[in-house]
Amino acid sequence: MTGRLLGSGRSADVYELDEAWVLRRDRDGRGDAVAEGAVMTYVREHGYPAPRVRPTGSRTELVMERLSGPTMLAALLAGETGPAEGGALLASLLRRLHALPGRDPDAPGARVLHLDLHPDNVILTADGPRVIDWTNAEDGPPGLDWGMSAVILAQVTLGAYPLAHGLLTALLADPGGPAGAGLTEEGLAEALRRRAADPAMSRAEVEVLGEAGRLIRAVAF
Repeated sequence: MTGRLLGSGRSADVYELDEAWVLRRDRDGRGDAVAEGAVMTYVREHGYPAPRVRPTGSRTELVMERLSGPTMLAALLAGETGPAEGGALLASLLRRLHALPGRDPDAPGARVLHLDLHPDNVILTADGPRVIDWTNAEDGPPGLDWGMSAVILAQVTLGAYPLAHGLLTALLADPGGPAGAGLTEEGLAEALRRRAADPAMSRAEVEVLGEAGRLIRAVAF
């Protein structure tokens, strides 16, 4: 039996179960909680800061560790975290994720991609950041992950939160680790295409994608 509603996103609601666990319930049936739980377990087993999960066997419900702390977005809006610090943290989380071994031995260049890593999907706990919402995760080239994060931040910069430009600049200042596997033109182009095709995007968010791409290229290349 679920407890009180703790929060709602674009497509899911999160409910209290007890002091240690929460239930995230998908509202529109687009996600796959079984696959999402598997990728969260995989990255956590390799040392990445994802919440613990408990299997439910349901494609629409995911039971996961209850985290205590503000989202990075809340900390930014409260002035507790600066844009440069936030952008650098996002970059470090992408680098750490792409440093994990890939899951597909037949695709040695592929890595686990989060594909929705932005300030509202990072919880700042007392033990360090935790990355949530792995609904979009898949295996692929790291440049696409960097592209998705950059496009999301650029859209916000051109929309309701111009200060996100500092986050974007700090994110793109990171070269992507020793292998230089950061943002690529191919990754950016695919990220823009995917955001344009996303039915969850508002008309205003889609309309700024062209300008978002130009902004990112001006900063990164």
